[in-house]
Order: sequence, then C-alpha cells, then structure tokens
Amino acid sequence: MAEFGDTRQAVSIGPRIVASGGFDMLYREGMALIETVAAYLDAEGRAESRILPREAGFLYATESMRLTTRLMQLASWLLLQRAVNEGEISRENARSEKEKVKFSATPSQRGGPGYDLLPERLRDYIDRGDRLFARVMQLDALERGDVPEQTGPNNANGIADQLARLKAAFNRVD
Repeated sequence: MAEFGDTRQAVSIGPRIVASGGFDMLYREGMALIETVAAYLDAEGRAESRILPREAGFLYATESMRLTTRLMQLASWLLLQRAVNEGEISRENARSEKEKVKFSATPSQRGGPGYDLLPERLRDYIDRGDRLFARVMQLDALERGDVPEQTGPNNANGIADQLARLKAAFNRVD
C-alpha cells in the first residue's frame, strides 16, 4: 500500500458543493434579486433617476447598466449550473458555455463624485449584486477545481494551510 501523499490524488469536492442544496438557495436568491432589480429599475428607479442632479443622473445610468449586465451574467451562470445539476447538459458542455460568458470585473471601490446622491435602494442592489457575484465566483472556481497552489513544507496537502487560517481567524496559536 502506498504511503499517504505518494500517489493518491486529492478528491475534488467542488462539483459536489456546487451540486448541493446550497446551490438551490443561491439560485433562488439570485433569481429573486434579478426580478426585484428589474422591477425597481422599470418603475421606482426610473422615477427616482429623473429627480437626480445631472451628475448623479449620469452615474445612475452607468451604475444601473453595470448592475443589469452583472445580473444577466450571473443569471446565465446560475441557469447553466442548474441545467448541469438537473442532468439536462453535461458538465463539459456547461464549461464550454460558461467560457462564452465573461464576467465583468467588480470595481475595486464604489463611490466617487455623485455616488452618495444615488438612491439608497440602487446602492443596496449594487452591494447585493456584488456579494452574489463574489459567491458565484467562489463556487465557479470550486467547480472548476481552481484552488490556490499550496507551497512550502507545511502546505503539502492543503489541510495545514486551512487549519492555519482557521486558527488565525479564531486567534488561536499552538
């Protein structure tokens, strides 16, 4: 029998996590956010944008377009992943389709001139969209098996690194 670590391959849990019940909750949350934002932008948001100062009105148009684009990209990812989970398409076909959907980068900082003048609901939807995007990107990386390379003697199998992170998070030192 081979020693642990000699020839054994790590088991990829990413696809199992993505296929779990947690995905169903993420899917429902994402689709609900998309519907809510669409209804807001078509009604109250449109009315709120008309009363904004010129600079804030331009920023409103820019941010609402970014938000809409981001949410449509997320919807594509969620729908593809649901199709995989339900056996409608293969994981390989989904990967090929996901490559066609290029996620736009999240701005490193929100704000700037006029941002505080944007309606609070729009800013809330932007924040919620950014958080949803971050969660989807983490799941997408797990599903693809993208994990940071572990280097050094204490990170031979990645477990030591995870334990170190947990200890640091809880301020424990052995």
